[in-house]
Amino acid sequence: MRGFRLLLLKEERALFSSEIVYVLAAMFLLVMGYTFSVALFLNKTASLVHLFFQMYVLFLLTVPIITMRLVAEERRLGTIELLLTSPVSEVQIVLAKFCAAMTLILVMLGLSGSYAVVLAIFGEPDWGPIYSGYLGLFLLGAALSAIGLLASSLTSNQIVAALASLGVFLLLWSIDDFGFLLPDPYDALVTNLSLAAHFVPFATGSLYLSDAGYFMSATLLGVFLSVRALGRR
Repeated sequence: MRGFRLLLLKEERALFSSEIVYVLAAMFLLVMGYTFSVALFLNKTASLVHLFFQMYVLFLLTVPIITMRLVAEERRLGTIELLLTSPVSEVQIVLAKFCAAMTLILVMLGLSGSYAVVLAIFGEPDWGPIYSGYLGLFLLGAALSAIGLLASSLTSNQIVAALASLGVFLLLWSIDDFGFLLPDPYDALVTNLSLAAHFVPFATGSLYLSDAGYFMSATLLGVFLSVRALGRR
């Protein structure tokens, strides 16, 4: 556990020492703040549902930037060999990098929680959809981080890693549009791979084990494949 804690501290220090992280967080909060202000003060909407959908889209765009350097940078600099020969397992290395990415996502979600506080001051929100919406965003962030980590584990080029994970995210975002064009039972199979199809219930206050299982399965699969890819020569 000591080795994992040291790795996690190293990854978080490297992540939060990057200027791009603060630019991403600032842009994220700026866009969210504008959308929230328009909805609350102009449209008089005491709800965060519209905000959750916008955060969903922003996660698709920002997570590839967060995860692109996690392993690709190690490969480019040649430090991956030193890391793999250190007294820590490949699982610990991957989990440390994954947890570092999730720390940033949790910080962004935590800062956006101020909108819920303002909503409680100026209105009477339904807290059920707010709780489920943040849970859905957390599970979504975990799944996207795991997939982005996998993309970073497969290449030594950060840009390639970012574009690859972004391409996968956009495919999973729009795949349900293509699923309806397929014959039964392939339409249901393809539609069930959609990120949106499993996120919408969380954003609207509905909790289903199948939706949580989807995100958790994607997270575990991404982490598992990242471990396998990390040790490849």
